[in-house]
Amino acid sequence: MTASALNTLFLPIALGIIMLGLGLSLTLADFARVVKFPKPVLIGLGCQLLLLPLVCFFIAKGFGLAPALAVGLMLLAASPGGTSANLYSHLAHGDVALNVTLTAVNSVVAILTMPFIVNLSLAYFMEADQALPLQFAKVVQVFAIVLGPVAIGMVVRRLAPGFANAMEKPVKIISALFLVLVVVLAFIKDWQTVVDYAPVVGLAALLFNLISLAVGYGVPRLMQLPRRQAVAIGMEIGIHNGTLAIALALSPMLLNNATMAIPAAIYSFIMFFTAAAFGWWVNFAHGKELAREEAEAA
Repeated sequence: MTASALNTLFLPIALGIIMLGLGLSLTLADFARVVKFPKPVLIGLGCQLLLLPLVCFFIAKGFGLAPALAVGLMLLAASPGGTSANLYSHLAHGDVALNVTLTAVNSVVAILTMPFIVNLSLAYFMEADQALPLQFAKVVQVFAIVLGPVAIGMVVRRLAPGFANAMEKPVKIISALFLVLVVVLAFIKDWQTVVDYAPVVGLAALLFNLISLAVGYGVPRLMQLPRRQAVAIGMEIGIHNGTLAIALALSPMLLNNATMAIPAAIYSFIMFFTAAAFGWWVNFAHGKELAREEAEAA
């Protein structure tokens, strides 16, 4: 299979499977929950859409990343939360319903915010003859392809909840395998750049990930949210949809730049270990309080 075929066939399939898994876990009530609990959702979105891009910009500048790598890191910062955040939040006794709502809402909002953030990054970091603007119309096309499986999954859950529940776990396993393959693909596409820049990009991605987790947990606590909601937002902010960022970077119809996919690929590898450590820490430090809040919410 050629590299072009991998980009045009494999990446859309991988994204479709992952987003189908998200749809199987969603209902319309997950979106309606925004009206019922606006404060945690607005705080989570504020951290995701405002604080993280600023943090990411200063990290890219501070590490002196090459232009394409800096844009790739900004692309990652602009991407919505990943579906794995739900699992990690569950294991850490976070508010999984809040995770689901944030992932659903942020995936839709990202249609508007991703082109804006990425185009600003292209204009700032890239030379005029290197910058290829991320066209809004094309991003909408991609998100239509991405959100289509979500809608299908939601319809399946609505019409056949038993089947949806039975398929949820297998689809999650398949999604995880696809995520690994997408990360490997991104490494293979520009292996020499990975070798040359891995230490610097790895440190930048690790710092961004740790700050994301800290912001996602710390800001909600400062805003007097319960710990379970803070854990949920921390996981949502710390675990990005790296598959989407990689797909946008590699897609011939969008950025078509393998180097831009490297930060998301490295981050996608790092985040599972840091999220696990974060989950262990909050349970070790605040396990009794989380258990009490979980019991009260049940």
